Amino acid sequence: MSKFLLAFLFAFSLAACGGSSDTNTAGANDITTNPVYQKGQALIAKNDCLTCHKIDEKLIGPTYREVATKYASASDTIVPYLAHKVMKGGTGTWGQVAMAAHPNLTEEDATALVKYVLLFK
Repeated sequence: MSKFLLAFLFAFSLAACGGSSDTNTAGANDITTNPVYQKGQALIAKNDCLTCHKIDEKLIGPTYREVATKYASASDTIVPYLAHKVMKGGTGTWGQVAMAAHPNLTEEDATALVKYVLLFK
């Protein structure tokens, strides 16, 4: 009986710990280590993006995850298109609430912000 109990506890311990020798699995999916993510975070901290958008919480505009999901299957040509929309503003894509223009953003920074948002697909 004690051998059975010992075997059961060992199996339970392996299951509770994942039983895997691959310790980098969690890190592989951690986007916070991605340079695109880090640059995007820095740009968001300097701009007014969080006034209208958050990753998963709906504010005035769509969440970053909604935007990323909408454009997940789009080609690479979507990045310059969206960067232009960030700089020029607009309305209609997400309803009647207009997105404010951000004319002080460089094309490079707008592109970096778009790439950051698209990470959330």
